[in-house]
Amino acid sequence: MCARKIETLKDNERKSTQSLMKEIWAAIDEGCTDFEINACGQHNIGGSVWSKNGEELNFYITNPGQRVGSMGAKGTNIYVEGSAPADTGWLNSGAKIVVNGDSGDTTGHCAASGKIYIAGNVGTRSGALMKKDPKFEAPELWVFKSTGSFSFEFMGGGIAVVCGVDCENLPSVLGDRACVGMVGGIVYARGAIKNLSGDVYLLDLDEKDKDFLTSGLKTYLSEIKKDDYYEELCDFSKWHKIVAKTYEERKQQNNISLKTFRVNKWFEEIGGSIFSDLITDDFKACDLVQTGSSRLRRPNWKNYAYSAPCEYNCPIKIPTQKRFSLLRKGEIKKALELVLEYSPFPASVCGQVCPNLCLTNCSRGNFDEPMDVKMLGSLSKDIKVKPVKITQKQKIAIIGSGVSGISAAWQLSRKGYEVEMFEQDNKIGGKLYQVIPEERLHKEILETELERFKKTGVKIHTSTKVTRDLYNKIEAEFDAVIIAIGGHNPVVIPFEGYERLIKGLNFLKDVKKGKKYNLGKKVVVIGAGNAAMDVITEVYKQGGVEDVTAIDIQEPSAFEKEIKAAERLGAKIMYPCFTQKITEQGVYLKDGRFLPADSVIISVGDRPIFDFLNKDYLDEKSRIKINEFMQTENNKVFSIGDSIKPGLFTNAIADGKHAAENIIKFLNNEPLTPVKEKDLIPSKRIKSEYYECYNSTCDNEQNRCMSCGYCRDCGLCRQSCPQNAISRIEKENGKFEYVSDSEKCIGCGICAGLCPCGIWEMEDNK
Repeated sequence: MCARKIETLKDNERKSTQSLMKEIWAAIDEGCTDFEINACGQHNIGGSVWSKNGEELNFYITNPGQRVGSMGAKGTNIYVEGSAPADTGWLNSGAKIVVNGDSGDTTGHCAASGKIYIAGNVGTRSGALMKKDPKFEAPELWVFKSTGSFSFEFMGGGIAVVCGVDCENLPSVLGDRACVGMVGGIVYARGAIKNLSGDVYLLDLDEKDKDFLTSGLKTYLSEIKKDDYYEELCDFSKWHKIVAKTYEERKQQNNISLKTFRVNKWFEEIGGSIFSDLITDDFKACDLVQTGSSRLRRPNWKNYAYSAPCEYNCPIKIPTQKRFSLLRKGEIKKALELVLEYSPFPASVCGQVCPNLCLTNCSRGNFDEPMDVKMLGSLSKDIKVKPVKITQKQKIAIIGSGVSGISAAWQLSRKGYEVEMFEQDNKIGGKLYQVIPEERLHKEILETELERFKKTGVKIHTSTKVTRDLYNKIEAEFDAVIIAIGGHNPVVIPFEGYERLIKGLNFLKDVKKGKKYNLGKKVVVIGAGNAAMDVITEVYKQGGVEDVTAIDIQEPSAFEKEIKAAERLGAKIMYPCFTQKITEQGVYLKDGRFLPADSVIISVGDRPIFDFLNKDYLDEKSRIKINEFMQTENNKVFSIGDSIKPGLFTNAIADGKHAAENIIKFLNNEPLTPVKEKDLIPSKRIKSEYYECYNSTCDNEQNRCMSCGYCRDCGLCRQSCPQNAISRIEKENGKFEYVSDSEKCIGCGICAGLCPCGIWEMEDNK
């Protein structure tokens, strides 16, 4: 433990508040947790400080200035020897503050959490504007003797205890006009109480109050070293409790209305006022704060009107925030099944091979650590599905059984359509099965998910190459066709010596089937995308390879984690590098450099082969022509995945899902729709303060999710509405919604300001 003693007066030179605070901050950064400070009236000592690793900070202070412990954080303990001036514990946010003497005016002013223990009197307006955030422990202010006038003015929450010791001769232990404007919280006072505000009730204690004081007094008196008073103070016959009247109860008081004032006092009926010759008036009096149609703004509960960053950046649009919401409710099965509405590969793709753009853009990552989305995907691996009954009369054919084709078949079969797949390989799965190294995708996980897909009832024809004749037959017999063949024709650049190249895709397919390559000691890989990183992984597994270099004409397009994995194996990555020719000795670059190589593998992309289609389907570059709905020249034929554009596996899954949705619309003679995205929720609407208590080591990962744009049902809006205008409505299907009563709502915007998920939105009240 590191302790620091600080003298603030040396050679008659007084250290400034700023210098003192800088010295304290620097000491905390060094690991100091205990401070003995001989102050000379410096301000704010002990306030707004915290240790990096969460250790408690202890301050032992003499002769402090104003605002000792101002904005003190949880985990800070402040002990003042002697008295303290004004604003002790101002805006206290969790600190424990012990003053072994009197404390000045506005002690505990605006306190929001933490405990303030005073061993003497406090000055005027102490406890004013105390409040309670429902997410944190209520603030407490304990006073051994009495308070000055206007104590607990506009108090909104928390607990105050005034013991009234040695105050028998005072007319009131709370001074004059205590509790003016008080709207919440509790004040316990012992002794004479007079001239209370009319905004409150003075009540006797009940058993719950006595239990609180019995327990609390023991701790309080121990902190101020006055344990001898415990028995005396536990005589509750001298205690009272003060609580605020409700808004409705205050309205029943005999206050003159605005209309009565204007008519009888200001205008004194028409013609009777000094203003009557200048002003005509309808004598309608409006409230100072408007409700209903007179509000300038109104709140709107826009639950799930915006996309969370995870959902927005996921090509499949998986609402991960919904999955964590279900986990918070204990509905684990529903949470794990929800992803299957979007993807048949939650464990294979989301859990293993996906770069997880959702995780990269997670709001939580701006605060501490992103949510563990990969873990969530992996948990859905063993979710079972039942065969789906065919309920639709139309049949759909899918050519290719890669990720996009399986995605489309998954969605269509779940909707009751008869689906047949045609695959030229002897096994389904496309590149997931054929080329991804086991370091990135465990075989058992992929096999489990492929078996789950087969149980949907889709008819699968493997070892079936689709020729032009077979395609024409398929097109004639099926109500819709999906071309999902993927890219299986490796791109080869025709520089000199290109015939020496090993095609990367063929290499990956061969080694997955168990073939061994004798690549020599030095290998050059042309290309530095994700597929090239997979090639590097498999190259090192062939044995005997000592040096691998990947080259590209531009900055590598592979994801950073794939590049780092290749570099950990020993690979070097160079760019920009323009290949001139390939020889038996290696690779010559156009800038004169030479890279010796026993083998050269090219991995710069793959293209689909459309030899089964006639030229009407293709453009001048032999690419398939589609519209915004992924329809080809023949509107019942759709093309998806790598057959239209290379992309991530998640892009392929998204293509399959969207094509399935449009095929269903096509078969039902409904208008087709392009992909529509909800707007991304503005980051400033997510209140990170709400989530601070859920750190990155939290056992319940679901609690860390910020639930961006999706109501987490915390109830903060309802608890914090000053007009009690917000209510929660439970619906028959287990869903709920929050509604704001326009006749009570004043459009203040507190609900929108507090909502941690950004659900409430203030709109102009047109």
